[in-house]
Amino acid sequence: MPTDQIQAIDAHAHYGRYIRKGLTDEIADFMTGDAAVVVERARRANIALTIVSPLEALLPRGGGDPVQGNINAARIVAETDGLLQYVVIDPLTPATYDQAAEMLQLPKCVGIKIHPEEHVYPIVEHGRKIFEFAAKHKAVVLTHSSEQNSQASDFVPFINDFPEVRLILAHIGCGWDGDLTHQVRAIQRSKHGNVFADTSSARSVTPKLIEWAVKEVGADKVLFGTDTPLYHSSMHRIRIDHADLSDQDKRLILRDNAIKLFGLQGMV
Repeated sequence: MPTDQIQAIDAHAHYGRYIRKGLTDEIADFMTGDAAVVVERARRANIALTIVSPLEALLPRGGGDPVQGNINAARIVAETDGLLQYVVIDPLTPATYDQAAEMLQLPKCVGIKIHPEEHVYPIVEHGRKIFEFAAKHKAVVLTHSSEQNSQASDFVPFINDFPEVRLILAHIGCGWDGDLTHQVRAIQRSKHGNVFADTSSARSVTPKLIEWAVKEVGADKVLFGTDTPLYHSSMHRIRIDHADLSDQDKRLILRDNAIKLFGLQGMV
């Protein structure tokens, strides 16, 4: 089977209105898309399932509404075929822990999303409480990385102390300092095989970067992600379909790793 015929699973996406200081409404609209837009883009890219968190819960930076965002996401995802949900935890909004405890029981809620940059807190100060909670629930955690508040290396002590948690470091190639290797190096420093990275960065289109990541940590540690609607799903899909990797490695990245990690057997 040609790899572009594999029904992929997008492990990192959003829906909603993009808001960023300094952007005009016209430019922000380029990176905005509701649930219907996200599902339609996924269909065109042969993506069977997309795991989303609401931009409402994250944006604008330091001013999102994670509580209402989680409530709305649970409703919208339940009503929309092809979507699954991350519940957003903001440690500066304690009510989100209670929400997460409830929503992780929902059939379409498959993990926790954290974003130290948009919620404006250093992970080194709040990570232990987050990971203690995630360990209690044996949860998958997706986090933005690797800017000043969310250095990939800063997650390593927490993930090594809590092997029950499975951590996805978002955005292979993202780095505030221009270093494209942060996520991969953090995986290499982890002890329990419970750290992964996703392909959702615009940097992932850099030639040889995804191939290098697979060589360094193995295809079983790389998940397909798009960060749509900020980026176009098909761009990321084509990057994997045409990567200099074996078909077996591409299938792991596009689909099989997510099925195993999120327990999606029978859903796709």
